[in-house]
Amino acid sequence: MSAINGRISSKSSRELRADARRNRRQVLDAAAQVFVEQGADVPLDDIARRAGVGIATLYRRFPDRAALARAVALDVLARTADEARAAEAEEADPFDGLARYMHRALDLRISAVMPALLGHISFEDEELRLARAQAVAPVLRLIDAAQAAGRLRSDVAFGDIGVLLVRLGRPLPGGLPAELDVRLAHRHLDLVLIALAAQFESTTAPLSGSALSLTELQGLAADHPRAAGGAH
Repeated sequence: MSAINGRISSKSSRELRADARRNRRQVLDAAAQVFVEQGADVPLDDIARRAGVGIATLYRRFPDRAALARAVALDVLARTADEARAAEAEEADPFDGLARYMHRALDLRISAVMPALLGHISFEDEELRLARAQAVAPVLRLIDAAQAAGRLRSDVAFGDIGVLLVRLGRPLPGGLPAELDVRLAHRHLDLVLIALAAQFESTTAPLSGSALSLTELQGLAADHPRAAGGAH
C-alpha cells in the first residue's frame, strides 16, 4: 500500500512541477505581449487574465512588478541568444544566418519588449548584463563573418542592426491586429535585407551619417534610454 501511495505521490509531484512550468511560461509570454501593447505599468491582473491564471498564481511566481519585469527580460534575452547561436551554427552562409536571426528577433519581439521595460530593469544587474552579452556575442560574429564573406555591406555595424530591429519591432500606431503588425514587420525586414546586401554597396549612394558601434549604442541607451529604444 505504501508503495502505491509513493507512486501516486511521485506522479502528483511531477504533475505539479509540470503545471508550475506551464504557468510560468504562460505568465512570461502574456507579460511580454501586454508590456508591448500597454506598457510595463499595466495592472498585473490584466497579465494574469491574458495568461489564463489567477492573480495569486502570478504572485506566487513573481512577488512584484519588478520581479516579473526582470524575469521577462531574462527570458527574452535567453531565447534571443539561443536563436542567434542556432542561426550561426546551422546556416552555411553568415548573411543568411543574420537574416534568420533578425526575423526570429521580430517573432520574439525582443526589440519591442526591452524598450517597454525601460525604467523597470537595470543592466547594473549582473545577471541581466551577462544575458545581454550572451545575446549580443553571436550576432557580432554573424556580422563579422557576413562582411568577411563579402555578403554584408562593409559600412554596416551592430548599431544599425540593433536599431533597425527596434524600429521594425515596435507596434505600428492605430491598433493594428498583432498578427498583421508582425507580418508587415517581416515584409519590411525583407526589404531592408536587400539593402544590407554587399552586392549593392558599390552601386548606391553612401549611407548618411556614421554607424554606431555596440559600445556607442549601449552608451546611448544608458544616457538616453528612450531615444535609444533600450537596444540590447
